[in-house]
Amino acid sequence: MEVKIGVQHAQRELVLDTDSTPEDVEKLLGEALADNGVLHLKDTKGRAVVVPASKIAYVELGSPSASTVGFR
Repeated sequence: MEVKIGVQHAQRELVLDTDSTPEDVEKLLGEALADNGVLHLKDTKGRAVVVPASKIAYVELGSPSASTVGFR
């Protein structure tokens, strides 16, 4: 699933692919915002993305990515 995170005062958004479900990401985001902590996500390559909850402008959750081959 693709996750886009807008960060305050940043020109570009963070984009990552993760194996987490939308429900998992929403739960982690809710916990980070409630505690004024950090949102911690891992992408499909094992890299970690950590964003302070106070700096998150928006989070866009995409649909599960399906690879396409050839013409559509």
